[in-house]
Amino acid sequence: MNGAESLLTTLTNNGIEVCFTNPGTSEMHFVAALDEVEGMRCVLCLFEGVLSGAADGYARMKGKPASTLLHLGPGLGNALANIHNARKGHVPMVNIVGDHATYHLEYDAPLTADIEGIARPVSHWVHTSSSSSEIARDAAEAVLQAGIGQISTLMLPADVSWGDNPNGAAAAVAVPGPATVPATRVDEAAVRLRSGAKTLILMGGREVTAAQGLLVSKITQVSGSQAMIEVLPGKVARGAGTAVIDRLAYLAELAIDSLKEVEQLILVGASDPVSFFAYPDVASAIAPPACDRFILAGPNDDIEAALSALVGALGATDIEPQSNPLSLPDLAEGELDAGKVGMAIAHYLPENTVLVDEAITSGMLVNMFTATARPHDQLNQTGGSIGWGLPAALGAAIACPDRKVVCIEGDGSAMYTIQALWTMAREQTDITVVIFNNRKYSILEMEFGRTGARGGIPGPSAASMLDISSPDMDFVAMAQGMGVAATRATTAEEFNEQFAQAMAQSGPRLIDAIVPTIF
Repeated sequence: MNGAESLLTTLTNNGIEVCFTNPGTSEMHFVAALDEVEGMRCVLCLFEGVLSGAADGYARMKGKPASTLLHLGPGLGNALANIHNARKGHVPMVNIVGDHATYHLEYDAPLTADIEGIARPVSHWVHTSSSSSEIARDAAEAVLQAGIGQISTLMLPADVSWGDNPNGAAAAVAVPGPATVPATRVDEAAVRLRSGAKTLILMGGREVTAAQGLLVSKITQVSGSQAMIEVLPGKVARGAGTAVIDRLAYLAELAIDSLKEVEQLILVGASDPVSFFAYPDVASAIAPPACDRFILAGPNDDIEAALSALVGALGATDIEPQSNPLSLPDLAEGELDAGKVGMAIAHYLPENTVLVDEAITSGMLVNMFTATARPHDQLNQTGGSIGWGLPAALGAAIACPDRKVVCIEGDGSAMYTIQALWTMAREQTDITVVIFNNRKYSILEMEFGRTGARGGIPGPSAASMLDISSPDMDFVAMAQGMGVAATRATTAEEFNEQFAQAMAQSGPRLIDAIVPTIF
Protein backbone atom coordinates (compact mmCIF):
# COMPACT_ATOMS: atom_id res chain seq x y z
CA MET A 1 0.00 0.00 0.00
CA ASN A 2 1.52 3.28 -1.05
CA GLY A 3 1.10 6.58 0.76
CA ALA A 4 -1.80 7.79 -1.38
CA GLU A 5 -3.71 4.52 -0.92
CA SER A 6 -3.19 4.62 2.85
CA LEU A 7 -4.33 8.26 2.91
CA LEU A 8 -7.53 7.53 0.99
CA THR A 9 -8.28 4.45 3.10
CA THR A 10 -7.77 6.47 6.29
CA LEU A 11 -10.22 9.11 5.07
CA THR A 12 -12.88 6.52 4.26
CA ASN A 13 -12.24 4.76 7.58
CA ASN A 14 -13.19 8.08 9.16
CA GLY A 15 -16.43 8.46 7.22
CA ILE A 16 -15.07 10.97 4.70
CA GLU A 17 -16.65 9.65 1.53
CA VAL A 18 -16.52 12.62 -0.86
CA CYS A 19 -13.50 14.46 -2.24
CA PHE A 20 -13.97 17.59 -4.37
CA THR A 21 -10.97 17.66 -6.67
CA ASN A 22 -8.91 19.58 -9.20
CA PRO A 23 -5.69 17.55 -9.43
CA GLY A 24 -2.36 18.20 -11.13
CA THR A 25 0.84 16.27 -11.79
CA SER A 26 1.86 16.10 -8.12
CA GLU A 27 -1.43 14.38 -7.25
CA MET A 28 -1.41 11.63 -9.91
CA HIS A 29 -0.73 8.85 -7.40
CA PHE A 30 -3.70 10.07 -5.35
CA VAL A 31 -5.78 9.96 -8.56
CA ALA A 32 -4.49 6.46 -9.31
CA ALA A 33 -5.43 5.33 -5.82
CA LEU A 34 -9.08 6.08 -6.58
CA ASP A 35 -9.15 2.89 -8.63
CA GLU A 36 -7.59 0.88 -5.80
CA VAL A 37 -9.55 2.16 -2.76
CA GLU A 38 -13.30 1.70 -2.53
CA GLY A 39 -15.67 4.09 -0.83
CA MET A 40 -14.44 7.51 -2.00
CA ARG A 41 -16.57 9.53 -4.43
CA CYS A 42 -14.45 12.11 -6.21
CA VAL A 43 -16.21 15.09 -7.76
CA LEU A 44 -14.22 16.93 -10.42
CA CYS A 45 -14.49 20.74 -10.41
CA LEU A 46 -13.01 22.99 -13.09
CA PHE A 47 -11.83 25.67 -10.68
CA GLU A 48 -10.53 25.39 -7.14
CA GLY A 49 -12.95 28.04 -5.85
CA VAL A 50 -15.77 25.73 -6.92
CA LEU A 51 -14.45 22.72 -5.06
CA SER A 52 -13.82 24.60 -1.80
CA GLY A 53 -17.30 26.14 -1.90
CA ALA A 54 -18.79 22.74 -2.68
CA ALA A 55 -16.98 21.22 0.30
CA ASP A 56 -18.54 23.98 2.43
CA GLY A 57 -22.09 23.31 1.20
CA TYR A 58 -21.61 19.55 1.59
CA ALA A 59 -20.43 19.82 5.20
CA ARG A 60 -23.26 22.15 6.19
CA MET A 61 -25.84 19.65 4.98
CA LYS A 62 -24.07 16.41 5.88
CA GLY A 63 -22.84 17.48 9.30
CA LYS A 64 -19.33 16.18 8.60
CA PRO A 65 -16.41 17.28 6.44
CA ALA A 66 -15.66 16.45 2.85
CA SER A 67 -12.07 16.42 1.67
CA THR A 68 -10.63 18.53 -1.11
CA LEU A 69 -7.70 17.80 -3.40
CA LEU A 70 -5.72 20.84 -4.53
CA HIS A 71 -2.64 21.30 -6.71
CA LEU A 72 0.27 23.03 -4.97
CA GLY A 73 0.28 26.60 -3.69
CA PRO A 74 -1.50 28.26 -6.64
CA GLY A 75 -4.31 25.69 -6.51
CA LEU A 76 -4.77 26.34 -2.82
CA GLY A 77 -4.62 30.07 -3.51
CA ASN A 78 -7.48 29.77 -5.99
CA ALA A 79 -9.57 28.01 -3.33
CA LEU A 80 -8.91 30.47 -0.50
CA ALA A 81 -12.00 32.71 -0.83
CA ASN A 82 -14.44 29.88 -0.17
CA ILE A 83 -12.22 28.28 2.47
CA HIS A 84 -12.39 31.68 4.17
CA ASN A 85 -16.19 31.55 3.98
CA ALA A 86 -16.20 28.06 5.50
CA ARG A 87 -13.91 29.16 8.31
CA LYS A 88 -16.17 32.09 9.16
CA GLY A 89 -19.15 29.72 9.12
CA HIS A 90 -17.54 27.20 11.52
CA VAL A 91 -17.71 24.53 8.80
CA PRO A 92 -15.38 21.51 8.96
CA MET A 93 -13.13 20.79 5.96
CA VAL A 94 -10.11 18.56 5.29
CA ASN A 95 -7.89 19.99 2.53
CA ILE A 96 -5.28 17.78 0.89
CA VAL A 97 -2.75 19.88 -1.03
CA GLY A 98 -0.27 18.15 -3.30
CA ASP A 99 3.32 19.39 -3.25
CA HIS A 100 6.53 18.70 -5.12
CA ALA A 101 8.55 15.69 -4.03
CA THR A 102 10.58 16.59 -0.95
CA TYR A 103 13.89 16.32 -2.81
CA HIS A 104 12.62 18.54 -5.66
CA LEU A 105 11.84 21.59 -3.52
CA GLU A 106 15.45 22.83 -3.43
CA TYR A 107 15.33 23.49 -7.18
CA ASP A 108 12.61 26.15 -6.86
CA ALA A 109 10.62 24.91 -9.85
CA PRO A 110 7.95 27.26 -11.28
CA LEU A 111 5.13 25.95 -9.05
CA THR A 112 7.16 25.85 -5.84
CA ALA A 113 5.44 27.95 -3.16
CA ASP A 114 5.16 28.43 0.59
CA ILE A 115 2.03 26.29 0.83
CA GLU A 116 1.92 26.35 4.61
CA GLY A 117 2.13 30.15 4.52
CA ILE A 118 -0.79 30.28 2.09
CA ALA A 119 -2.85 27.85 4.14
CA ARG A 120 -2.30 29.26 7.61
CA PRO A 121 -4.62 32.33 7.51
CA VAL A 122 -7.66 30.19 6.62
CA SER A 123 -6.80 27.00 8.53
CA HIS A 124 -6.97 25.98 12.17
CA TRP A 125 -4.41 23.18 11.62
CA VAL A 126 -1.65 23.05 9.00
CA HIS A 127 0.83 20.21 8.51
CA THR A 128 3.18 18.83 5.84
CA SER A 129 3.62 15.09 5.87
CA SER A 130 7.30 14.14 5.72
CA SER A 131 7.22 10.42 4.91
CA SER A 132 5.00 7.74 3.41
CA SER A 133 4.99 5.84 6.70
CA GLU A 134 3.43 8.83 8.46
CA ILE A 135 0.83 10.03 5.95
CA ALA A 136 -2.03 7.85 7.22
CA ARG A 137 -1.41 8.97 10.80
CA ASP A 138 -1.29 12.58 9.59
CA ALA A 139 -4.56 12.14 7.70
CA ALA A 140 -6.28 10.80 10.81
CA GLU A 141 -4.98 13.80 12.75
CA ALA A 142 -6.34 16.12 10.04
CA VAL A 143 -9.81 14.60 10.50
CA LEU A 144 -9.53 14.94 14.27
CA GLN A 145 -8.42 18.56 14.01
CA ALA A 146 -11.24 19.43 11.60
CA GLY A 147 -13.69 18.08 14.16
CA ILE A 148 -17.15 19.61 13.79
CA GLY A 149 -16.19 23.14 12.87
CA GLN A 150 -12.58 23.70 11.83
CA ILE A 151 -10.37 23.74 8.72
CA SER A 152 -7.49 21.26 8.43
CA THR A 153 -4.93 21.56 5.65
CA LEU A 154 -2.52 18.68 5.02
CA MET A 155 0.29 18.89 2.47
CA LEU A 156 1.04 15.72 0.50
CA PRO A 157 4.48 15.73 -1.20
CA ALA A 158 4.57 13.61 -4.37
CA ASP A 159 7.17 11.15 -3.05
CA VAL A 160 5.17 10.71 0.17
CA SER A 161 2.24 9.83 -2.07
CA TRP A 162 4.02 7.27 -4.24
CA GLY A 163 6.28 5.74 -1.58
CA ASP A 164 5.40 2.54 0.26
CA ASN A 165 3.66 2.83 3.63
CA PRO A 166 4.53 -0.26 5.68
CA ASN A 167 2.15 0.89 8.43
CA GLY A 168 -0.92 0.88 6.18
CA ALA A 169 -4.03 2.93 6.81
CA ALA A 170 -4.97 4.44 10.15
CA ALA A 171 -8.14 3.52 11.98
CA ALA A 172 -11.04 5.86 12.69
CA VAL A 173 -10.47 8.58 15.26
CA ALA A 174 -13.02 9.62 17.86
CA VAL A 175 -14.10 13.14 16.88
CA PRO A 176 -15.65 14.92 19.88
CA GLY A 177 -19.19 16.13 19.36
CA PRO A 178 -20.61 19.48 20.49
CA ALA A 179 -19.31 20.52 23.90
CA THR A 180 -21.70 20.46 26.84
CA VAL A 181 -22.57 23.90 28.17
CA PRO A 182 -21.88 24.00 31.94
CA ALA A 183 -24.97 24.13 34.16
CA THR A 184 -23.52 27.20 35.88
CA ARG A 185 -23.67 29.08 32.58
CA VAL A 186 -27.31 28.10 32.07
CA ASP A 187 -28.11 29.24 35.62
CA GLU A 188 -26.35 32.56 35.00
CA ALA A 189 -28.40 33.08 31.83
CA ALA A 190 -31.60 32.41 33.79
CA VAL A 191 -30.61 35.00 36.40
CA ARG A 192 -29.93 37.56 33.70
CA LEU A 193 -33.24 36.88 31.97
CA ARG A 194 -35.10 37.39 35.29
CA SER A 195 -33.25 40.65 36.02
CA GLY A 196 -35.71 42.92 34.24
CA ALA A 197 -32.99 44.35 31.98
CA LYS A 198 -33.86 44.79 28.31
CA THR A 199 -32.36 41.63 26.90
CA LEU A 200 -31.70 40.40 23.37
CA ILE A 201 -30.93 36.75 22.66
CA LEU A 202 -28.86 36.68 19.47
CA MET A 203 -28.75 33.30 17.71
CA GLY A 204 -26.41 32.19 14.94
CA GLY A 205 -23.18 30.43 14.17
CA ARG A 206 -22.99 27.24 12.14
CA GLU A 207 -26.67 26.35 12.42
CA VAL A 208 -29.97 27.58 13.82
CA THR A 209 -32.30 24.58 13.88
CA ALA A 210 -36.07 24.60 14.06
CA ALA A 211 -35.89 23.08 17.56
CA GLN A 212 -33.51 25.81 18.78
CA GLY A 213 -35.77 28.55 17.47
CA LEU A 214 -38.86 27.11 19.17
CA LEU A 215 -37.01 26.79 22.48
CA VAL A 216 -35.90 30.42 22.27
CA SER A 217 -39.48 31.46 21.52
CA LYS A 218 -40.54 29.88 24.82
CA ILE A 219 -37.72 31.67 26.63
CA THR A 220 -38.58 35.10 25.24
CA GLN A 221 -42.25 34.75 26.11
CA VAL A 222 -41.67 33.78 29.72
CA SER A 223 -38.85 36.30 30.28
CA GLY A 224 -40.05 39.27 28.23
CA SER A 225 -36.80 39.29 26.28
CA GLN A 226 -36.33 39.66 22.53
CA ALA A 227 -34.66 37.27 20.09
CA MET A 228 -32.99 37.80 16.74
CA ILE A 229 -30.83 35.76 14.36
CA GLU A 230 -27.51 37.23 13.26
CA VAL A 231 -27.16 38.61 9.75
CA LEU A 232 -25.59 35.51 8.17
CA PRO A 233 -26.03 32.26 10.09
CA GLY A 234 -24.48 29.35 8.22
CA LYS A 235 -27.66 27.28 8.08
CA VAL A 236 -31.09 28.22 9.37
CA ALA A 237 -34.43 26.39 9.40
CA ARG A 238 -37.14 28.59 7.87
CA GLY A 239 -40.75 28.43 6.78
CA ALA A 240 -43.96 27.13 8.31
CA GLY A 241 -43.58 25.71 11.80
CA THR A 242 -40.35 27.54 12.60
CA ALA A 243 -40.19 30.22 15.29
CA VAL A 244 -41.07 33.82 14.50
CA ILE A 245 -37.61 35.38 14.90
CA ASP A 246 -36.34 38.25 12.77
CA ARG A 247 -32.85 38.48 11.30
CA LEU A 248 -30.61 41.36 12.30
CA ALA A 249 -30.40 43.91 9.48
CA TYR A 250 -27.32 43.91 7.23
CA LEU A 251 -27.23 47.71 7.13
CA ALA A 252 -25.30 48.84 10.20
CA GLU A 253 -27.43 51.97 10.64
CA LEU A 254 -30.63 49.91 10.82
CA ALA A 255 -29.07 47.25 13.04
CA ILE A 256 -27.71 49.84 15.49
CA ASP A 257 -31.13 51.48 15.70
CA SER A 258 -32.86 48.15 16.37
CA LEU A 259 -30.51 47.38 19.29
CA LYS A 260 -30.14 50.88 20.77
CA GLU A 261 -32.19 50.13 23.89
CA VAL A 262 -30.70 46.67 24.59
CA GLU A 263 -29.07 46.51 28.02
CA GLN A 264 -27.75 42.96 27.87
CA LEU A 265 -26.95 40.64 25.00
CA ILE A 266 -27.03 36.87 25.37
CA LEU A 267 -25.12 35.14 22.57
CA VAL A 268 -26.24 31.69 21.45
CA GLY A 269 -23.88 30.44 18.76
CA ALA A 270 -23.57 33.97 17.40
CA SER A 271 -20.71 36.44 17.58
CA ASP A 272 -20.97 39.92 19.05
CA PRO A 273 -22.48 41.78 16.08
CA VAL A 274 -20.33 44.24 14.14
CA SER A 275 -20.76 46.24 10.96
CA PHE A 276 -19.52 44.51 7.79
CA PHE A 277 -17.42 47.58 6.96
CA ALA A 278 -16.44 50.87 8.53
CA TYR A 279 -18.41 53.95 7.48
CA PRO A 280 -17.86 57.60 8.35
CA ASP A 281 -19.72 58.53 11.55
CA VAL A 282 -21.16 55.02 12.02
CA ALA A 283 -20.15 52.82 14.96
CA SER A 284 -18.44 49.52 14.18
CA ALA A 285 -20.05 47.68 17.11
CA ILE A 286 -23.79 47.15 16.64
CA ALA A 287 -24.82 46.73 20.30
CA PRO A 288 -24.62 49.81 22.56
CA PRO A 289 -21.23 50.29 24.27
CA ALA A 290 -22.79 49.95 27.72
CA CYS A 291 -24.61 46.73 26.80
CA ASP A 292 -23.53 43.75 28.90
CA ARG A 293 -22.47 40.71 26.84
CA PHE A 294 -22.92 37.11 27.98
CA ILE A 295 -22.05 33.97 25.99
CA LEU A 296 -24.46 31.15 26.76
CA ALA A 297 -23.14 28.86 24.02
CA GLY A 298 -20.54 29.03 21.26
CA PRO A 299 -21.05 27.65 17.76
CA ASN A 300 -19.39 24.32 18.63
CA ASP A 301 -21.37 23.84 21.85
CA ASP A 302 -24.49 21.69 22.33
CA ILE A 303 -26.84 24.61 21.82
CA GLU A 304 -30.11 22.68 21.84
CA ALA A 305 -29.31 20.99 25.16
CA ALA A 306 -28.35 24.34 26.70
CA LEU A 307 -31.59 25.97 25.53
CA SER A 308 -33.63 23.02 26.77
CA ALA A 309 -32.02 23.36 30.19
CA LEU A 310 -32.68 27.11 30.15
CA VAL A 311 -36.36 26.53 29.30
CA GLY A 312 -36.56 24.23 32.30
CA ALA A 313 -34.77 26.68 34.58
CA LEU A 314 -37.24 29.43 33.61
CA GLY A 315 -40.29 27.20 34.01
CA ALA A 316 -41.20 27.66 30.35
CA THR A 317 -41.63 24.01 29.38
CA ASP A 318 -45.38 24.30 28.84
CA ILE A 319 -45.27 27.62 27.00
CA GLU A 320 -46.51 27.39 23.40
CA PRO A 321 -43.86 28.78 21.04
CA GLN A 322 -44.81 31.38 18.45
CA SER A 323 -44.31 29.81 15.04
CA ASN A 324 -44.80 30.89 11.45
CA PRO A 325 -48.00 29.73 9.76
CA LEU A 326 -47.98 28.31 6.25
CA SER A 327 -48.88 31.32 4.12
CA LEU A 328 -48.02 31.20 0.44
CA PRO A 329 -48.13 34.41 -1.60
CA ASP A 330 -50.23 34.65 -4.73
CA LEU A 331 -48.44 34.66 -8.05
CA ALA A 332 -47.69 38.07 -9.52
CA GLU A 333 -48.21 39.38 -13.02
CA GLY A 334 -46.50 41.89 -15.31
CA GLU A 335 -42.91 43.03 -15.69
CA LEU A 336 -40.54 40.95 -13.60
CA ASP A 337 -38.76 42.25 -10.50
CA ALA A 338 -37.01 40.68 -7.52
CA GLY A 339 -40.14 40.80 -5.36
CA LYS A 340 -42.22 38.93 -7.95
CA VAL A 341 -39.48 36.33 -8.26
CA GLY A 342 -39.55 35.94 -4.47
CA MET A 343 -43.32 35.46 -4.51
CA ALA A 344 -43.07 32.65 -7.07
CA ILE A 345 -40.21 30.96 -5.22
CA ALA A 346 -42.16 31.04 -1.95
CA HIS A 347 -45.32 29.84 -3.71
CA TYR A 348 -43.75 26.78 -5.35
CA LEU A 349 -40.83 25.91 -3.04
CA PRO A 350 -41.22 22.22 -2.10
CA GLU A 351 -41.08 21.10 1.51
CA ASN A 352 -37.56 20.14 2.66
CA THR A 353 -35.84 22.18 -0.04
CA VAL A 354 -32.31 23.46 0.54
CA LEU A 355 -32.34 27.15 -0.40
CA VAL A 356 -28.86 28.57 -1.02
CA ASP A 357 -28.86 32.37 -0.85
CA GLU A 358 -26.23 34.47 -2.60
CA ALA A 359 -28.71 36.79 -4.29
CA ILE A 360 -27.13 39.76 -2.48
CA THR A 361 -29.52 42.76 -2.77
CA SER A 362 -32.31 40.80 -4.49
CA GLY A 363 -32.26 38.17 -1.76
CA MET A 364 -33.70 40.65 0.73
CA LEU A 365 -37.05 40.51 -1.08
CA VAL A 366 -36.99 36.74 -1.52
CA ASN A 367 -36.48 36.29 2.23
CA MET A 368 -39.54 38.40 2.97
CA PHE A 369 -41.78 35.85 1.24
CA THR A 370 -40.06 32.57 2.13
CA ALA A 371 -40.45 33.13 5.90
CA THR A 372 -43.91 31.50 5.70
CA ALA A 373 -43.21 29.11 2.81
CA ARG A 374 -43.10 25.34 3.27
CA PRO A 375 -40.44 24.23 5.77
CA HIS A 376 -36.93 24.35 4.31
CA ASP A 377 -33.28 24.90 5.21
CA GLN A 378 -31.48 28.03 4.06
CA LEU A 379 -27.71 28.30 3.64
CA ASN A 380 -26.17 31.76 3.84
CA GLN A 381 -22.91 33.31 2.72
CA THR A 382 -20.99 33.55 5.99
CA GLY A 383 -17.66 35.12 5.09
CA GLY A 384 -18.58 37.91 2.68
CA SER A 385 -16.44 36.60 -0.20
CA ILE A 386 -18.69 36.26 -3.23
CA GLY A 387 -18.67 33.35 -5.64
CA TRP A 388 -19.89 30.93 -2.97
CA GLY A 389 -23.51 30.27 -3.96
CA LEU A 390 -23.22 28.04 -7.02
CA PRO A 391 -20.50 25.83 -5.46
CA ALA A 392 -22.35 25.59 -2.13
CA ALA A 393 -25.49 24.48 -3.97
CA LEU A 394 -23.44 21.81 -5.74
CA GLY A 395 -22.08 20.53 -2.44
CA ALA A 396 -25.51 20.55 -0.80
CA ALA A 397 -26.93 18.50 -3.67
CA ILE A 398 -24.11 15.94 -3.41
CA ALA A 399 -24.79 15.67 0.34
CA CYS A 400 -28.59 15.42 -0.02
CA PRO A 401 -29.46 13.82 -3.38
CA ASP A 402 -33.04 13.22 -2.22
CA ARG A 403 -33.72 16.93 -1.63
CA LYS A 404 -34.44 19.72 -4.10
CA VAL A 405 -31.79 22.44 -4.05
CA VAL A 406 -32.61 26.00 -5.14
CA CYS A 407 -29.81 28.53 -5.51
CA ILE A 408 -30.70 32.21 -5.73
CA GLU A 409 -27.70 33.99 -7.17
CA GLY A 410 -26.61 37.47 -8.18
CA ASP A 411 -25.30 37.89 -11.70
CA GLY A 412 -21.98 39.39 -10.61
CA SER A 413 -21.27 36.78 -7.94
CA ALA A 414 -22.26 33.96 -10.30
CA MET A 415 -19.42 34.86 -12.64
CA TYR A 416 -16.79 34.19 -9.98
CA THR A 417 -17.51 30.45 -10.04
CA ILE A 418 -19.72 29.88 -13.08
CA GLN A 419 -17.77 26.66 -13.76
CA ALA A 420 -19.89 25.03 -11.04
CA LEU A 421 -22.65 24.61 -13.65
CA TRP A 422 -20.50 22.08 -15.52
CA THR A 423 -20.08 19.91 -12.42
CA MET A 424 -23.81 20.21 -11.66
CA ALA A 425 -24.51 18.74 -15.10
CA ARG A 426 -21.76 16.10 -14.88
CA GLU A 427 -23.08 14.86 -11.51
CA GLN A 428 -26.75 15.23 -12.58
CA THR A 429 -27.62 17.13 -9.43
CA ASP A 430 -31.17 18.28 -8.71
CA ILE A 431 -30.41 22.01 -8.55
CA THR A 432 -32.41 24.95 -9.85
CA VAL A 433 -30.35 28.13 -10.17
CA VAL A 434 -32.15 31.47 -10.35
CA ILE A 435 -29.89 34.27 -11.59
CA PHE A 436 -31.03 37.77 -10.59
CA ASN A 437 -29.72 39.51 -13.67
CA ASN A 438 -29.82 43.26 -13.06
CA ARG A 439 -26.53 43.86 -14.92
CA LYS A 440 -25.11 45.75 -11.95
CA TYR A 441 -22.93 45.27 -8.94
CA SER A 442 -25.99 46.61 -7.15
CA ILE A 443 -24.61 46.07 -3.66
CA LEU A 444 -21.58 48.21 -4.57
CA GLU A 445 -23.79 51.00 -5.90
CA MET A 446 -25.49 51.03 -2.51
CA GLU A 447 -22.18 50.88 -0.66
CA PHE A 448 -20.73 53.71 -2.74
CA GLY A 449 -23.41 56.00 -1.37
CA ARG A 450 -23.02 54.74 2.20
CA THR A 451 -19.27 55.34 2.28
CA GLY A 452 -19.70 58.91 1.15
CA ALA A 453 -17.11 58.52 -1.59
CA ARG A 454 -17.34 61.48 -4.00
CA GLY A 455 -20.33 62.71 -2.06
CA GLY A 456 -22.06 59.38 -2.60
CA ILE A 457 -22.51 60.00 -6.33
CA PRO A 458 -20.18 58.12 -8.72
CA GLY A 459 -18.81 59.89 -11.76
CA PRO A 460 -18.66 58.24 -15.19
CA SER A 461 -15.48 56.27 -14.55
CA ALA A 462 -16.61 55.12 -11.09
CA ALA A 463 -20.07 54.20 -12.40
CA SER A 464 -18.51 52.03 -15.10
CA MET A 465 -16.83 49.96 -12.34
CA LEU A 466 -20.25 49.13 -10.90
CA ASP A 467 -21.96 48.29 -14.20
CA ILE A 468 -21.61 44.80 -15.70
CA SER A 469 -23.55 45.38 -18.91
CA SER A 470 -22.06 46.22 -22.33
CA PRO A 471 -21.89 43.43 -23.21
CA ASP A 472 -24.84 41.88 -21.41
CA MET A 473 -24.02 38.41 -20.09
CA ASP A 474 -26.02 35.55 -21.61
CA PHE A 475 -26.49 33.10 -18.76
CA VAL A 476 -28.76 30.89 -20.87
CA ALA A 477 -25.99 30.36 -23.41
CA MET A 478 -23.37 29.83 -20.69
CA ALA A 479 -25.51 27.26 -18.88
CA GLN A 480 -26.44 25.40 -22.05
CA GLY A 481 -22.79 25.36 -23.07
CA MET A 482 -21.99 23.50 -19.84
CA GLY A 483 -24.85 21.02 -20.13
CA VAL A 484 -27.49 22.71 -17.95
CA ALA A 485 -31.00 23.32 -19.31
CA ALA A 486 -31.71 27.05 -19.19
CA THR A 487 -34.43 29.60 -19.95
CA ARG A 488 -34.87 33.35 -19.61
CA ALA A 489 -37.75 35.18 -17.91
CA THR A 490 -38.61 38.85 -18.39
CA THR A 491 -42.18 38.78 -17.05
CA ALA A 492 -43.72 37.39 -13.89
CA GLU A 493 -45.83 35.00 -15.95
CA GLU A 494 -42.75 33.58 -17.68
CA PHE A 495 -40.89 33.14 -14.41
CA ASN A 496 -43.90 31.55 -12.68
CA GLU A 497 -44.21 28.95 -15.41
CA GLN A 498 -40.49 28.21 -15.64
CA PHE A 499 -39.97 27.91 -11.88
CA ALA A 500 -43.05 25.72 -11.43
CA GLN A 501 -41.73 23.43 -14.16
CA ALA A 502 -38.29 23.29 -12.53
CA MET A 503 -39.82 22.33 -9.18
CA ALA A 504 -41.82 19.55 -10.81
CA GLN A 505 -38.82 18.05 -12.60
CA SER A 506 -35.46 16.69 -11.54
CA GLY A 507 -31.99 17.63 -12.71
CA PRO A 508 -29.94 20.80 -13.12
CA ARG A 509 -31.80 23.86 -14.39
CA LEU A 510 -31.06 27.60 -14.68
CA ILE A 511 -33.49 30.50 -14.99
CA ASP A 512 -32.05 33.84 -16.08
CA ALA A 513 -34.41 36.33 -14.39
CA ILE A 514 -34.06 39.80 -15.94
CA VAL A 515 -34.88 42.22 -13.12
CA PRO A 516 -34.26 45.88 -12.29
CA THR A 517 -32.12 46.83 -9.30
CA ILE A 518 -34.01 47.37 -6.04
CA PHE A 519 -32.08 50.53 -5.11
